[in-house]
Amino acid sequence: MKTAVITVASAARQEHLERQRRVLAEVADDIVRVEAWLDETPPTQAPDAGTLTLHVPPGPHGMRVGEGRNRAAARALEAGAELLVFLDVDCLPGPDLLPAYRAAAAGHPDAILAGAVTYLASVQRPESASDLPFLVRPHRARPALPSGWTRPANPPEYDLFWSLSFAMTPATWARIGGFHAGYEGYGAEDTDLAWTARDADVEMRWVGGADAFHQWHPVSSPPWQHLDDILRNGATFHRRWGSWPMGGWLDAFAAAGAIERRGDEWVRTA
Repeated sequence: MKTAVITVASAARQEHLERQRRVLAEVADDIVRVEAWLDETPPTQAPDAGTLTLHVPPGPHGMRVGEGRNRAAARALEAGAELLVFLDVDCLPGPDLLPAYRAAAAGHPDAILAGAVTYLASVQRPESASDLPFLVRPHRARPALPSGWTRPANPPEYDLFWSLSFAMTPATWARIGGFHAGYEGYGAEDTDLAWTARDADVEMRWVGGADAFHQWHPVSSPPWQHLDDILRNGATFHRRWGSWPMGGWLDAFAAAGAIERRGDEWVRTA
């Protein structure tokens, strides 16, 4: 099964990308590698030999993550990919990630496939795929299955879809239609994809053994630096679906006095 590994990248995550490239070279065999660069200007550093690159500059409100993935997927399909694997730039593929996704796709070609994600600590900087099995500690918010197992997500679990690591066949990608292009900057595009899939009766399955490892970088909770993005993208999601995503963060911003609810909208306080 000819597999594409798709990453959206930026100069701010160059160190993470370099580590991902090294680990991927260890665990991958015959893959199509596609990198979509989201900065204002394309990268000056040449990519790995054989890597397909494209440039998707930001829109008026920030990086276009979903559109970057859409265009990268189109490039992968042009190259003959039979399975699309999306891996965020700050994620490392476990040794069994690609085999697990391929096996799951063979058994469930009409489903979105989602593996577990381990969030690495700041002191954990693995340089080899052989280091990763010792670091497995799946995030507790989502199901973690034994290797070789899959199970369908129940409807509420579609909200647990994260676009850090997932896979699907070209037919399923076409059925969903990719990411909605109306999201720029941070937040909501992955939940929108999951809800679009659910609305189209596309099954989502949790995949055991498809472990990805999120590399550490500084974060804040709630993510104050993305407040305006969350309000804008949340409003876009609300117009499409009648509900606000990222409710925990919105509640935290409201508790801090930064935003307030006015009717159906969340807005900054004066």
